[in-house]
Amino acid sequence: MSPTLSVLDLAPIRSSATSGPGEVAASFAESVVLAQTAEKLGFHRVWYAEHHNMPSIASSATSVLIGHVATQTSTIRLGAGGIMLPNHSPLVIAEQFGTLATLYGDRIDLGLGRAPGSDQLTFQALRRDPASAESFPHDVLELQAYFGTESRIKGVNAYPGYGTNVPLYILGSSLFGAQLAAQLGLPYSFASHFAPDALQQAVRVYRENFQPSEQLSEPYVIAGVGVVAADTNAEASELMEQVRRDRVQRFVGRNRDVPFTEDELDMVMASPAGEQILKMLKYTAVGTTEAVGEYLEQFAQTADADELITVQSPIEADARLNSLRITAEAAGLTAP
Repeated sequence: MSPTLSVLDLAPIRSSATSGPGEVAASFAESVVLAQTAEKLGFHRVWYAEHHNMPSIASSATSVLIGHVATQTSTIRLGAGGIMLPNHSPLVIAEQFGTLATLYGDRIDLGLGRAPGSDQLTFQALRRDPASAESFPHDVLELQAYFGTESRIKGVNAYPGYGTNVPLYILGSSLFGAQLAAQLGLPYSFASHFAPDALQQAVRVYRENFQPSEQLSEPYVIAGVGVVAADTNAEASELMEQVRRDRVQRFVGRNRDVPFTEDELDMVMASPAGEQILKMLKYTAVGTTEAVGEYLEQFAQTADADELITVQSPIEADARLNSLRITAEAAGLTAP
């Protein structure tokens, strides 16, 4: 049986050198078109990731972006992949996603991560204590209770949120998230699109230790995978090289006033730091319809995944949409 297919949208800002209102507005418009296209093609859901202080990503106010896209789509599931819970109080997140669920019904998902999704300076700017990550399991339970009818804090409820039963997903790139998701009986999403090393071990730990819950009776695994699909293999290879160079430029050159020259970038990519960044792209399907289809099928078996959440990696919006269409064709999706 073929896995369910979804999309993770990082809301990339095309010109991160300026990241002004115009560039960010263009990113939001592209995210709307991507979600509308995914809906028409038959993808299951689109998720958005919380990142802060990153001039190349526009999805920092994740719940606001989800609401914006929800007003311009009809059937596709939308959610956070994920909200970094140490950055927030559970009550505030319950109110935000309770609002979304009240407005858009059972289309809303809430994926939760334990990492701050930012550097230490940004974490301090968020007015959070670094030790807050240690309370992640407790915070997940507190948040889950706000969506039910019995709060874990006497006299405190989430309005909106109360009784909405927004489904939770645990995100992770290590064994910690796998163990927690299994213990709580929640779906588990592994970030193999940027942290590939522990994929198979984490999924095995999750499946072997899963405890059924009110939300989920059987284990459910979502695995991230990059996709660079194009009309020809040569075009796909060229797009993938752009992705590789862009990834290193964004990570290594993040705090530089002037971007690396092409020659400088070649040197950085060949360095140990550059090679480490490029290893993040290990699980990426590259090629035409046939090649992408074969890769996704094999990867689903490797990951033992019920669902693949694809990161359409081409830099330019038109190429990203074309990659999405080819992915749908490769997987045999049909419009709802």
